[in-house]
Amino acid sequence: MSTSIERGKEVIRIEAKALKALEGKIDVNFDEAVELVFKSTGRVIVTGLGKSGLVARKIVATMNSTGTAAIFLHPADAVHGDLGMVRGDDVVICLSKSGDTEEILDLVPMFRRIGVKVIGMIGNVASVLARQSDVVLDTSVEEEACPHDLAPTASTTAMLAMGDALAIALLDKRGFTKEEFAMFHPGGNLGKRLLLRVEEMMVSGAHVPIVRAEVPLSDAIVEMTSKRLGATCIVNASGQLLGIITDGDLRRLLQRTKNVTNVTAAEAMSKNPKTIRKGLLAATALEEMESFNITQLVVVDEGHRPVGMLHLHDLVKAGLGNEASS
Repeated sequence: MSTSIERGKEVIRIEAKALKALEGKIDVNFDEAVELVFKSTGRVIVTGLGKSGLVARKIVATMNSTGTAAIFLHPADAVHGDLGMVRGDDVVICLSKSGDTEEILDLVPMFRRIGVKVIGMIGNVASVLARQSDVVLDTSVEEEACPHDLAPTASTTAMLAMGDALAIALLDKRGFTKEEFAMFHPGGNLGKRLLLRVEEMMVSGAHVPIVRAEVPLSDAIVEMTSKRLGATCIVNASGQLLGIITDGDLRRLLQRTKNVTNVTAAEAMSKNPKTIRKGLLAATALEEMESFNITQLVVVDEGHRPVGMLHLHDLVKAGLGNEASS
């Protein structure tokens, strides 16, 4: 095995060991940190320098997407005006491996004057920052994956995991739902699956293919062709849905008989087609189509009259298909 492969595996082992040890550090201090943030009426201000600052930005992103409002504060920018973003009802999380980062320590007295509580996410619980923090989250590691013990590796992994643990614990405590998550991710597949409704995706009005049951099959074919959905709804005199004719129905009909001159739409249709109502999620419609192996779904109103039609390709094109099939 090559030296590079061995080194890569060793890095994973070291960082996995650090994460395993971190599990044992989720204690009453962690619970206190969660309570502190949860009861705050402000935001979470997360600050760190260098690699810790990069981890801080990721923690901010995770919190914002899971229901906890958070902002990143760069320590250098803070003393040049950005400290103005901090309010007394906020909570500050300071990230530092050593706990002696000068730029962070310079900020703590300012935080005190503003009146915010400080949570220290620290790799050295005997440090100055640890002593000055209201709550300490221990992210110390036995060793870094860097052979020179210089580049933060296992320590930043531990900080990242602790931030995730904090964000998800807050998510649970807030009762944050998938629907709320989707509101913050409207452009993603999950957001679309949890937000897009049937009425937003269906063809409606004059674009819905509809013919009466007694018309010749040729009229139904013309309707199918002009509306380009590969199907047409068949209705009675009251406009109620009786059936559907799809491309598949036409192929099956031609297998039974070559003479369709006198065939009506009612004689060629499939009765009792699958339907759906407005107000439901488009993802539900997609699941229905996949379950019954169909490509169209008729949208009906309370009187069982067709008011729209959904096509499988439109739902997949909207980004719903990948999530549904995974």
